[in-house]
Amino acid sequence: MNRREFLKLAAFTAANFVLIPVQHTLAKETDSMSIHIAAKVGEVAERVLLPGDPVRAKNIAENFLTDVHQYTAVRNILGFTGKYKGVPVSVQATGMGIPSISIYLHELIESYGAKKLIRVGTCGGMNENIRLRDVLIAQGSSTDSSIVHQVFGGGVNFSLLADFDLLRTAVNVAESLKLPVKVGNVICTDLFYNDYDDVNGTFGDGKRTFNDKLRKHGILAVEMESAALYLHAAAANVQALAIFTVSDDLWRGERCTTEERQSSFNDMIKIALETVIQ
Repeated sequence: MNRREFLKLAAFTAANFVLIPVQHTLAKETDSMSIHIAAKVGEVAERVLLPGDPVRAKNIAENFLTDVHQYTAVRNILGFTGKYKGVPVSVQATGMGIPSISIYLHELIESYGAKKLIRVGTCGGMNENIRLRDVLIAQGSSTDSSIVHQVFGGGVNFSLLADFDLLRTAVNVAESLKLPVKVGNVICTDLFYNDYDDVNGTFGDGKRTFNDKLRKHGILAVEMESAALYLHAAAANVQALAIFTVSDDLWRGERCTTEERQSSFNDMIKIALETVIQ
C-alpha cells in the first residue's frame, strides 16, 4: 500500500467510524457498590457505628466484634462487619468533618440500607463540669455550618436532634452498666482551628469570647460531625445518635494523647454497641 492509498483508507475509516459500546464483565459488581465504600450489597449491616478514625474502627472491630469481615479500605478509610452478641453490626470510619461524614452517611443509607447509626467520636469539653474522658451524648447539635441553610434555604432554622428512642436506650444502657454520662447540646463546627476562644476573634465582643456565649447557653462540647449525622438521618427517616468521649478539655487546657484517642475510650463503645443492638 502506497502513501496515497493509505491516506484514502484513513479518511474512509474516520468518516464511517461508529463507536461501539464495550461491555464490561464487572458491570454488575460495580453497580452493587458505592463509590467511596465499595462494599458489595449485603456486606454492610443495618446497624452501624461511626468512628472518624480508621484506627479506632479497626480496634472496635478487633476487640468487640466476632466473625469480623473487612469490606472496605478505599482511601484507607476502613469498614468492618461482625457480630456483637450475635447481632450483625458494622463499623465504618468517616474521616473528619461534615463534608467527609456526609459522603459516608449518604452511601451507607442510600446504597446499603443503614437504619441505626451511632457516631462514636471525640469532642472538646467546654465548661468546668466536663472533664477528660467523660462520656457525652448529644441530645441536640447546634452548628456554624451552612448545611441547614443549603437544605432549607434560610426558610427555617431546622433543629438537629438525636433519635429519641436511641437516646433513651443509651441513657438506660449507661445506667445499667454504671457508666456516668452527660446529655445535652453540642456545637458542631466546620473549623477545627478557629478563634472562638479569642475575645477579639469571630463573634467575640472584646470582653467575652464566642465560646463564652456558647457556654452561657448550655453547650457542653465542640465537635465536627453530629450536625451532618442528624440532618441526614432526619431526611432519610432513620435513627441516629452521637456519643462522644472528651479528648480535650478546653476549660483547663488538657488533652489526651493520640494513642488514647485511637485505642481507648471503651466506655463509649460499650454504650454504643449495647444501644445499637436493641
